[in-house]
Amino acid sequence: MLTVYLAGQIHDDWRKQFKEKASALELPLTFVGPMENHDRSDNIGEEILGKQPNPVLKDEAASKFNNLRTQVLLNKSDVVIALFGEKYKQWNSAMDAATAIALQKPLILIRPESLHHPLKEISEKAQVTVETMDQALQALAYIFEDN
Repeated sequence: MLTVYLAGQIHDDWRKQFKEKASALELPLTFVGPMENHDRSDNIGEEILGKQPNPVLKDEAASKFNNLRTQVLLNKSDVVIALFGEKYKQWNSAMDAATAIALQKPLILIRPESLHHPLKEISEKAQVTVETMDQALQALAYIFEDN
């Protein structure tokens, strides 16, 4: 059983799709990742610490708890998959990928060819760079193949 951290955008259902495809392949995987409920992620600092005096401090408080979650779950993971797409700015994906690299976690980077240049440094540090979720799943499936 491998624990896979799914890093990347939280504004679409790519994680759900990835988990469904992994389940169909019957891969022995457990998934963890960032808080996918955007409102909860944005408000967790105030939920724990109370109302903050301004939006900057609200964001800073939330980021502390989101960073805690990320650090714990990245440390728990066996492999990290970071998805970068065309539609959203992915600062969190870049941070998670950089953290995975710093923690020496195996990294599978999913990005379209059009993002080759802006992600070239992360791609060089990743164990594998692919363009689709299916390719990332094939990479994971290969880990479990018998000789």
